[in-house]
Amino acid sequence: MSKILFVLTGADHWTLADGTKHPTGFWAEEAVAPYEAFKAAGHEVVVATPGGVVPPVDQGSLAAEVNGGQENADRVAAVLAAMTELREPLRVADVDLDDYAAVFYPGGHGPMEDLAVDADSGRLLTGALESGKPLGVVCHAPAALLAATKDDGTNAFAGARVAAFTNAEETQAGFADKAQWLLQDRLTEAGVQVQVGEPWAPHVVVDGNLVTGQNPASAAPLAAELLKKLG
Repeated sequence: MSKILFVLTGADHWTLADGTKHPTGFWAEEAVAPYEAFKAAGHEVVVATPGGVVPPVDQGSLAAEVNGGQENADRVAAVLAAMTELREPLRVADVDLDDYAAVFYPGGHGPMEDLAVDADSGRLLTGALESGKPLGVVCHAPAALLAATKDDGTNAFAGARVAAFTNAEETQAGFADKAQWLLQDRLTEAGVQVQVGEPWAPHVVVDGNLVTGQNPASAAPLAAELLKKLG
């Protein structure tokens, strides 16, 4: 059994361009699907957040319409309720990367608020990338890559090929004209190569030890790729 580190947002809101605080957190399916896959494969999951705060779930991600119906929404909610790892997370600043076989970042709009500017998370991501350990990042969680800056100011992930929540998806979700910035644009500006797939369809990009997914539907296939890398 290996230990897999889940790094989740601690933010319960996302500040929009007009200063409005939109309620958010992590997206349920993006944590639940990989959690189920890793636990079924016999791995242990440890959770960390900025400051060690209990990660808030985006309540919108529990709705039937985003989970393919009420039955699956109930299942997702039940798994979350049973995830005792969420209740006493480590502080990201206290994480020792040597303790873990892989690192995974679920999305939701929360990472746009905190992980995008969290230097401790940025150092962790840089270390994970350089270590060669499987590193999975899905949907809006690639916002965390923006904090992974080197001493010379360049991004540690510059040149890497990734999938991330796209401008088209943000537009269809109704937030593109309300956001302070768009994830696809900011990653591109940092030198990260965003590989765009069809909106809302599973799309996973593997670049060395880095495995990224575009949207919630990509979380389960991303987990499968991480498990292959773990052997």
